[in-house]
Amino acid sequence: MHVELRRRITRWRRAGAERRAVNATANLSRQPPFPGRWVSAVALISGPALLMTGILLRSPFHFFFPDQLAAYTRHPTLVTAAYACFACGIILLCPAIMTLAQRIAATAPLWGLWGGCLVIAGLFTRTFQYGTDHLAFHLTDSLGLSSMINGIDDYYLAWRDTRWHPFRTLSGPALLGWIVLAVGAYRSGALGLGRSVALGLMSALALGTLKGTQIPQSVIAAGGICVALIPLGISLLRSGPPPGRRAMIWLAVILGWLILGAAFGPALAPFTRG
Repeated sequence: MHVELRRRITRWRRAGAERRAVNATANLSRQPPFPGRWVSAVALISGPALLMTGILLRSPFHFFFPDQLAAYTRHPTLVTAAYACFACGIILLCPAIMTLAQRIAATAPLWGLWGGCLVIAGLFTRTFQYGTDHLAFHLTDSLGLSSMINGIDDYYLAWRDTRWHPFRTLSGPALLGWIVLAVGAYRSGALGLGRSVALGLMSALALGTLKGTQIPQSVIAAGGICVALIPLGISLLRSGPPPGRRAMIWLAVILGWLILGAAFGPALAPFTRG
């Protein structure tokens, strides 16, 4: 009995090692065609890190919306930073998931295609919901806490009664897509069993307007995606030469443009109104 169990475990481990070796060989000289090695690596590392940062920053407050709005009235800078970090993490996860899906597709094309598409659709859903969060916080400044609690209550009722909306339809993929991607990552050999399971834990992350940090689900979900993606980003950074001079010049130009836009954009707003 025990001998047979050991044999099965040994065969299972050997099969997993062979899948990972085949996938590694298929991706050995196949850098991400889009968005490229450096953007992919930075996204794989910073996306999960920013997501975890946002989750931890808002962890002292109860996760549902009345408490999230109340927390904003008491700690506006902290709550704004928490939601901004979370949103930036979600945006950076888009190129990160593209990269992982490409690695999966090297040996399991359908799993890479469907897992990547479902997860990215879910990421757009979360970005849409961040827009409602941002609007709710700013309206709280002008309308007051009690008025906004009543307003969000009405919004939840209206959203529940909405028969069809693209981002309502995509709520399922936002959760189940991570399971499909995790299974694909394991079956293709792109990730081992442990990191594939960690990736699938993202399906436990709460979804919806003004949903804060659930303890321990949110921390476990964010920790899982950190374990799954950050090592892949580090390996990508090490897999090729540093960026060239032209790339660094363009990076400096883009950063300068963003800084100037942030500094002088508000001053130009009156001239852009119709």
